[in-house]
This record gives sequence, C-alpha cells and structure tokens, in this order.
Amino acid sequence: MEYLERRVGLVNDRLAATIEAADPDALSDQLGHVVLAGGKRVRPAVTILSCEAVGGDREQAIDFAAGIELVHNASLVIDDIIDRSDTRRGTPSAWAEYGYGSAIIASDGLLGEAFALFADNDHAMKIVAESMVELGEGESTELAARPTTEAEYMTLARRKTGALFRASAELGAVAGGADTETVDAFGEYAERVGVAFQIRDDVLDATASSADLGKPAGQDETMDRPSLIRSRISRQPRVTSVPASSRILPWRLSMPSIFPRPTLRRISVISPSLLLSVSDSGGGMETLF
Repeated sequence: MEYLERRVGLVNDRLAATIEAADPDALSDQLGHVVLAGGKRVRPAVTILSCEAVGGDREQAIDFAAGIELVHNASLVIDDIIDRSDTRRGTPSAWAEYGYGSAIIASDGLLGEAFALFADNDHAMKIVAESMVELGEGESTELAARPTTEAEYMTLARRKTGALFRASAELGAVAGGADTETVDAFGEYAERVGVAFQIRDDVLDATASSADLGKPAGQDETMDRPSLIRSRISRQPRVTSVPASSRILPWRLSMPSIFPRPTLRRISVISPSLLLSVSDSGGGMETLF
C-alpha cells in the first residue's frame, strides 16, 4: 500500500496545484470541492504503474495521471446531475452544493484543465479524445438505448467505464516511451479491468450501504438503470458485514495473451477498492478479483 500511496500522493500534489491555479477563485473552489474531497485515484494509479512497467520514470506520467483523474471527475459531476444524487464521497455533490449551472461549468473547467495537461503530446490527446467519445456513447446508451442482453450490457460497461481505464493505461505506456504494440496491449488489458470494475460497482450499489459507499446506494434500482447483476442480487440476502472498501468479487475474467514478448511477469495494483493481479501462467493472462 505504501508503494501505491507514494505515487498517488504525487498525483494529488499535481491536482492541488492545477486547481489552485484555476481562475477565477470561485471556479477554483468548485474544482477543489469536486476533486479534492477524496476518491480512490485508481485511474491515475494505473497510469503511473503502466509507465513504470514499460521502463519509464513515474515523474514522466504525473501530468497524464492528473489529467485522466480530472476527466473522470468531470464525468462524475454530470453523472450526479443525471442521477439526481446529492452526495459524492461523503460530501454534497457539485450540483447540490453550487447548483446545476455552476456544476456544469465546473465539469467544463475540469475538462479544460485536463486537456491542458495533455496538450503537448498529440498521441495523448488522441487517446483521451477517443476515450471521451466512448464515454459519451456509453452514457447515451444507458439513458436511451437501455441494454436488454448481457452482450449489450458488456458493450455499455466497456464504453462507460472501460474506456477511461484503457486511456489510463495507454497514457502511462506512452509516457514511458512504449511502442505502439505495447501501448495497445496495455489498453486492451485495462479496458477489461474497467468492465470488471463496473460490474463490481453494480454489485456494491445493490449490496452496500450509503455510508460505506459515500454516495446513495441502490441507485441502479431507483433510476431503473441497466445492471448485469441487478435481477440476481435482488433475490439474495443483503450483505452488510464486510466493509465496502475490502470486498473483492469472487469472479475471474479470463484474459488472452495480449502482451507482446517479453511478457510482463507480474503487475500488481492494490487500492482500497481494487485488487488487480496479473500473472503469466503460460496459457494466458488472468485478472483476479
């Protein structure tokens, strides 16, 4: 944990400096309310660790890591408006604190600050732009298209959550100077982790308490949103004895051998909400949750 906390600390410092420099002060305060209230920082951790995994120095990835966290937070502001959720990370959500107009402006401000951190690298800009297109398609699908099959849900999860995970890993690989094949391999792997992360989020929404989550629980049912496990969870007893921060899904996602040789023998990312362990077992890559 200390290994990861040191790296996340560097990202937090960069985020704080970026937000402090925002103008006017009212906007800076709003951005700080959204970003500095907490968060697991899973995506920037993936960026830094991906950079190091390809032989880069973590300092090379700090701006990209902070940028992808800003993009993620911008999307959360809009999510809370759509869901009418008045709590995020145990504090009032942006719209609940400042009103709808200011919250939307804060989301725009976060995106602007993020793209300023990517602006000097054309490849990074392309990666993030593509991920935001996917994210928008995912949000639209959730609201309008309403997936009715497991395959449709998996496409939704890939777009809604997997896209930013993919971008996080690709940005780290780019920062570390990886070749195109390696960048794509990291992205493909991380995208699947993102899908699993979304499934896990669905489980916690149905089983955890609002106090554990730091936001309203049961939103999928309340908003009648698509969820892979909603119908199954509704028939199971509610789990409350294990803190949300330590639950791990008892599921396994099989992964093909997508990494070029030499294969990365082991990458581990541990955070309060994610255990990501990759090992080369000869026949393929597997992610355990």
